[in-house]
Amino acid sequence: CNYLDNHSVHVMGSFPPVTKSINLPLFMFAGGAVGNLIAIIVLSVSRQQRKSSAFYTLLCGLAVTDLLGTCLASPITIANYLNPNVLLDQHVCEFQSFLLLFFGLTGLSIICTMAAERYLAICCPYTYQRWGVDRRFAQKLLLCIYISHIFFCCLPMMGMANSTLQPSETWCFIDWRKHDPVSTTYFVLYSVVSLLLILGTILLNLAVCGALLLMRQRVVQLPVTRGSVRERWRALSSAAETQMIAVLVMTSVVVLACSAPLVVRVFENCFSDEKNFKADLAAIRIASVNPILDPWIYILLRKSLFRRFLGLSRRGSSSRSSSPPLTQTTLFTTSIVKDSSVFTQLMCNASIITQLPATVTFTPRNTERASSRLDSAE
Repeated sequence: CNYLDNHSVHVMGSFPPVTKSINLPLFMFAGGAVGNLIAIIVLSVSRQQRKSSAFYTLLCGLAVTDLLGTCLASPITIANYLNPNVLLDQHVCEFQSFLLLFFGLTGLSIICTMAAERYLAICCPYTYQRWGVDRRFAQKLLLCIYISHIFFCCLPMMGMANSTLQPSETWCFIDWRKHDPVSTTYFVLYSVVSLLLILGTILLNLAVCGALLLMRQRVVQLPVTRGSVRERWRALSSAAETQMIAVLVMTSVVVLACSAPLVVRVFENCFSDEKNFKADLAAIRIASVNPILDPWIYILLRKSLFRRFLGLSRRGSSSRSSSPPLTQTTLFTTSIVKDSSVFTQLMCNASIITQLPATVTFTPRNTERASSRLDSAE
């Protein structure tokens, strides 16, 4: 009790009084809970084919993780706004610190895993199929992430670092004002792991976007024949490609914008004696926006909305065009089918992007059979 009294006197002397408004935590709690509930419902009514994919499982895991983090951490913050003595209990303070550490790091890990899954699916399809990346594989990854992160984020409660009430008296986090070797090691380790996850997510997303754009550029540069390869690629994967690039870019922007400030503040507090408590509070609030924005990215950028948008955008251009609309017969012409390498590459990548069953494969025998059928039909 004497420590808490002295700490309160020290806080009031070093940190300017803050007018506590409960509107912000209430808004963030409602936004995170409602958004993630809608995301889970939208994902639950998706096609069974998408439900069995690894990406869908990881996406559901991210939505559930964000929902749990919002529902567990926000009530403590709201209760402290109503009663300032709530976080004076050391057990409650350590629990909130654990929640902030765990859900912040777990969200980054799941997003990075999603980016790695898309990278393998698009850039390394044979490795993706050989490893058997499916729903069960993704569930095992989620379990490993949860178990390892629970242990890692429990280290402060085991004595490796201390959790303390921050000067704004509205949240608890690890005491980064202590500079003993053990505590500093944990701060640096947590920051390095978070930074690696952020950089890994960005690099993997950029690699996927670059692979998709390079693949399309190569196909567009091929000679345009009677059964235009360019039109076939556009018909098969334009909507999926656009949706994939948009989701990956938006995920990178949200992760970087929401997580980087807190990582920077941890690094700065570890190696600098100058403290900026307002910047610390702003960093944790920005990090708390991440679970609010994540579900809306996947709700608003899902495939059905992109198909409607692309359909509306193309309707105007097609009405002004004098060429007749493409039919299924003109898409599958002999000139495309005879080039087995181009045909196989197009269909394999399109099936991966649109998440068709992995058992669908195309061999030279299949292409020859399709070619003979088309020759006979002509």
